[in-house]
Amino acid sequence: MDTIGQKRKTTKVGKVVAKKMKKTVTVQVERQIRHPLYRKTIRRKQTFLVHDETEKCKLGDIVRIIETRPISKMKRWRVLKIVGLTPAATASEIDSGELK
Repeated sequence: MDTIGQKRKTTKVGKVVAKKMKKTVTVQVERQIRHPLYRKTIRRKQTFLVHDETEKCKLGDIVRIIETRPISKMKRWRVLKIVGLTPAATASEIDSGELK
């Protein structure tokens, strides 16, 4: 087995909520948990600073992020791929296709 000593890297899916820095986006990951006593479903949100090397992510995009080595003081994640585009971006692509 050649995977001995290698750790599996965690991946998460979240929404880009801020893009105010170079090569960095803020991604909000939402998960649902069940309250241990009341059994009600609760939404928990957590934000991560994520490294975006190509700077292709836009506000509102759905992205898959992966755990990586520390890139800076707060960045421990990087963008693996853009899963879904913003609704405005997809609408403009559809509109421009219809006008031609």
